[in-house]
Parts: sequence; structure tokens; C-alpha cells
Amino acid sequence: MTERTVVLGVDSGGSGLRAVLGGLTDVPPAGGPVRSREPVRTGPRGIDAAHMLEQLTPMVRQLLAAAGGGRIAAVAVGAAGAATLGDDLRARLPGALAELFGVRRTALAADAVTGYAGALGGRPGVVVAAGTGLIALGTDLTGWRRVDGWGHLLGDCGSGAWIGRAGLEAAMRDFDGRPGGSAALRARAEEVFGGPLSGLPGQLYPRADRTAVLAAFAPQVGRCAADGDPVAVRVLREAAGHIADAAVAACPPAGSCDVSLTGGLLQLGDPLMAPLEARLTERLPHAHRVPAAGDPLDGAVHIATALATDTLELPRDPHLLYVTE
Repeated sequence: MTERTVVLGVDSGGSGLRAVLGGLTDVPPAGGPVRSREPVRTGPRGIDAAHMLEQLTPMVRQLLAAAGGGRIAAVAVGAAGAATLGDDLRARLPGALAELFGVRRTALAADAVTGYAGALGGRPGVVVAAGTGLIALGTDLTGWRRVDGWGHLLGDCGSGAWIGRAGLEAAMRDFDGRPGGSAALRARAEEVFGGPLSGLPGQLYPRADRTAVLAAFAPQVGRCAADGDPVAVRVLREAAGHIADAAVAACPPAGSCDVSLTGGLLQLGDPLMAPLEARLTERLPHAHRVPAAGDPLDGAVHIATALATDTLELPRDPHLLYVTE
């Protein structure tokens, strides 16, 4: 009986690890994805490879057992922060996976790359991931064009954190009696945070998760915009402009370009999406808007499958898409 050949896709982010097997020689193996709720630690050398392996090893064994065994032909790991914090992963993970599971082909990618592969596969284009933060990644299949993703202090313009911060600023302006304030956003902020807004800095600044707290206010801005609050409407129009800026900067300058938007921010609906679609139509007339085919875990499986079958078209990069074989 021929041994089943499989690939392994892994997605590592702020909510932990997800892993799944994909099949090459027959139908996809049974079971999965499996998940660990503990985020991989970051240490002096960046993302901690030992901690990832500690969690990933039993997950892989569980997946293989559910699939009835198999040979892992290739692995692709997409990890948040891998572009700048992936030195330890690149140094240690491929060798460890080879020793543990006999894997000879490994791809270590930034999560933006697996997000791209999940959305567009191996086609040229641009993917904008808009959630708490914001990053755009484009390729003409010869190199990558990364735009933003610099965090809420230096960038992530148009993101959930950006929208939430702008909404809270408008609330504070109304509290102070300054121009540009919004009574509607002030009321929402007082409801969410409780008490007078003079206490908001004390609630927000000491928190390690303040980026997520800011982003959590973005739906309130969306609701106020849907109710017709002009300040909230302006905030979302400005956010749409920033998102379009990122897509334009990341889109390959020549040839066809598919544009896909992903992330939880899209759930804000028409107050954000209507001006965004208008901006994209105006500024990228040669591009084609397409829905995302899958998520970053799907993208990891896509990359692993392409690596195993020698069909990887996405450009290799020492930081964004590092490949060993």
C-alpha cells in the first residue's frame, strides 16, 4: 500500500496556533484543523522556535493519527511578526521539523504572505488585510511590495485601531467643547467605558492591549456613521482613503492586478465599504476586485502544496517567504 503523502499548514498569531494537513495523493486527510490557544512567545531572538515546537509537535502527531498516518512532504508556517522577528524560526524550525517528522521542504512566511496566498493563491495582485492593524501586500511574482503594517503609533492607517482612536478623539473634543467633536461618539464612549471621559486616559494608557481596546471602539464609529453622524461618516471616509492608499502603493504598476480585501474591519459595512469601493474604482481602474478565496491557514496549505509539487510561483524572500529544501 502506497504511503499517503500530505502537507502541513500552520498559522501562528495573537490567538495561538492553528494547524491542518492537506492531501496530495488523494482526498484531504481526515480531521483538523487543530488549535492551541496559547500565542507563541517572543524572546530576545524574536519568535521563540522552541515554544512553537513545544505546541506544534503534539498537534502534528494528532493530525497524523486522525489521518491514519502519512509522510509530510512539505510544511508552510505563517507567523505574525516573522518578517522582523523570525530569525530564531528560520535558524531552528526547519532542522527540527526534519528531525521530528522527516520534512525536507519548509517555508517560513510572514502572516501577510500566507494571507495573500489564502486570498489570491499564486496570482499577481494585492491583498489588504484590515483588522486591528492594517497591511497591504502586493506582488508581480518577481518581488513583494509591502505597505504599512507599522503598528498604531507609526502607521496602520485606516485600521480598526486608527478608526477607534479617531472616534475617541472626536468624543474627547465634544467633551472639551472643541471644534470637530461628536456628541454621538461621546455618548457611545461614555457607555462603553463608563463615567465621564475625563477618566478615559487613565483607563487606556496603562493597558498593554490598548491597540485592541482602540480597535474595539471602531464598530461604535460604524454605528454612529450608519445613523448619520457627520463626524463618524468623515472618519470612515478618511479610513477608506487610507486603505485605498495602501492598495494603490502595493499594487503592481503594470499588467493585470487582482485586489482582495480581508479582515474583520470589512464588517463595518456600507459606511466604510461604499467610499472604499469608490476610491478603489477611481484609483485602480485596471484592477479587478475579487473576494478572498480563503484565510491565512488556507494560504499556508497552498504554499506547502506548491512547495511539495515544485509549483511555487510566489517570490521567495529572506524575510517574507523563506524556503528550505
